[in-house]
Amino acid sequence: MTTTDVKRPPRILSIDALRGLVMLLMLVDHVREFFYLHAQVRDPMDLAATPPDLFLTRASSHLCAPLFILLTGLSARLYGQKHGPRATAAFLLKRGLLLILLEVTLVNVAWAGSFWPPILYLQVIWVIGLCMVALAALLWLPRVLLVTGALALMLGHNLLDGLVLQAGEPGYVLWSILHQRGMIALPWGGVARTSYPLLPWIGVIAAGYALGPLFTGAVDETRRRAWLVGLGAAALVAFLILRALNGYGEPVPWQPGRTPLATALSFVNLTKYPPSADFLLLTLGLGLCLLTLFEVVPARLVGWLRVFGGAPLFFYLLHLALLRLLYDGAATVGLVGASGRVEAGSPAALWLIAAAVSIPLWVACRSMVRLKRSGRWPALSYL
Repeated sequence: MTTTDVKRPPRILSIDALRGLVMLLMLVDHVREFFYLHAQVRDPMDLAATPPDLFLTRASSHLCAPLFILLTGLSARLYGQKHGPRATAAFLLKRGLLLILLEVTLVNVAWAGSFWPPILYLQVIWVIGLCMVALAALLWLPRVLLVTGALALMLGHNLLDGLVLQAGEPGYVLWSILHQRGMIALPWGGVARTSYPLLPWIGVIAAGYALGPLFTGAVDETRRRAWLVGLGAAALVAFLILRALNGYGEPVPWQPGRTPLATALSFVNLTKYPPSADFLLLTLGLGLCLLTLFEVVPARLVGWLRVFGGAPLFFYLLHLALLRLLYDGAATVGLVGASGRVEAGSPAALWLIAAAVSIPLWVACRSMVRLKRSGRWPALSYL
């Protein structure tokens, strides 16, 4: 066994552990979507109407999409080390198309509770699928061009904020997919809502792919961690400078509040749809620091997170099904509030519900991870 083989498992553990963490934060946010809609939280949130505990509950989930897509790109690069670029491109293309199909079918059914939802929401699974399709083409670029393009998309796309098209104008459908949220009329009479504009997310998955060489045997652990911390710190410093200037990088300016907490919340109240440059600098900077942390934390302390991160698509589909069953079951037995919906009593209750749901999810994911590692069903690699 070579030194490289010995060092590889901790690296994979840190990636899966971080992925598991953001998936649990996603679970909390989706519990909010099912059980706290009576609070009518907007995005970005209205600080004048949103209490701090609910704001922070929602804000914690902002780590999810950026870090998951970054890790998707990184995992694709690690896959490529073993299978080569051609097989990697094919895998990304097939899995990306699968995710797009799942978004417009099973995922929408789970959210809407109907086989024919009035609005087809094109959300995070949709955009991850499109990003994987895009990366299947971009991975052939020289690394310097890939890094340059990733930075340009992540940090430069706000220059396009002034280009807003209206329904019926030439290019509206394409632009609604690429950079502005919009409603797209479908041929059979329905409409689709593009919740996650694509352009900056392509930059994120490309950045993750570009990080791959740090996780090869050619880079020792000390140097890799130094790079990760350095990149994370640089992103956080850039965020602080841009946000403090209250200019480019975030469409919604921060304002001094009546209390230090109110000021701090305004400072981190960032635009996610599409993700502003400030949003990506903050979330990805924190994510790179967390990735470094998971590399040095003893494996026994984060192994349980790795279970969730080892079967991400399986977790996603199963958690939506469980939340739908839980919500519909509670509604069936009459546990509805004045709003006519099943309601959690407080933001703290959202975390408790998520903790309870995470237990059967962990058991199911552990079984799925074991099946995947057995190698008996290669198709399970897509989960």
